[in-house]
Amino acid sequence: MIDGIPYRQIGTVKRGGLVCVADHASNFVPPDVPLGIPRNLLDQHIAVDIGVNGVAARMARRHDVPAHLATVSRLVVDLHREEDHPNVVPTESDGHLIPGNIGADVQGRLDSYYRPYHSALAKWLDEAAPELIISLHSFTPKLETSDEDRPWQVALLYNEDDRAARHAIRLFSELGLNVGDNEPYSGTELNATMNRHAEAHGRYYCAIEVRQDLITTRAEQSRWAAMISDVAGRVALALD
Repeated sequence: MIDGIPYRQIGTVKRGGLVCVADHASNFVPPDVPLGIPRNLLDQHIAVDIGVNGVAARMARRHDVPAHLATVSRLVVDLHREEDHPNVVPTESDGHLIPGNIGADVQGRLDSYYRPYHSALAKWLDEAAPELIISLHSFTPKLETSDEDRPWQVALLYNEDDRAARHAIRLFSELGLNVGDNEPYSGTELNATMNRHAEAHGRYYCAIEVRQDLITTRAEQSRWAAMISDVAGRVALALD
């Protein structure tokens, strides 16, 4: 995070094109936010969507899909929750207690990180008038608090508007992938950023979740950046 700004933007926006939004792209914790957890947890899925920063950056630099990326960890404030959500500042995640967040100044974190992030995103999207928004996330193959494996390689989430998701599910499936349809999470429950910035404005979007073990290396991130950019472009054409 540079100069306290909780986001960064990569690439040049062209009106009517594709854009990418990544709410959980960083594991950075400001020095004045003591979470009280072991340092190694910041490299795990509870703190960051593993691989997403690399995929999104490559989409922006190599495939002309500009990106708006978070630069603060979801453990500081979860930018992909509503302001009044009980876990917008989480006190527990996948069985791990976050003691520094117990009794935290939630309004202070909203003012410092959450609201500037979403205000900048709203302005950026207004200027871009995008043909399609790609909301990019990743998911762990298996939660520590569950015995169930997650077999999907990629998934599409949606709330009330599934128009773009339907095309993306079909296109990823045609590539031979095991595609989740509102799995492993349901967009009817977890779709805060796209509810606010896409569905509320009638904008098309694809909320894409990639399984984290598939995007850990640079080569894998490059492969998925190309694949997601291609599929998203074809979705946009299908929606015309």
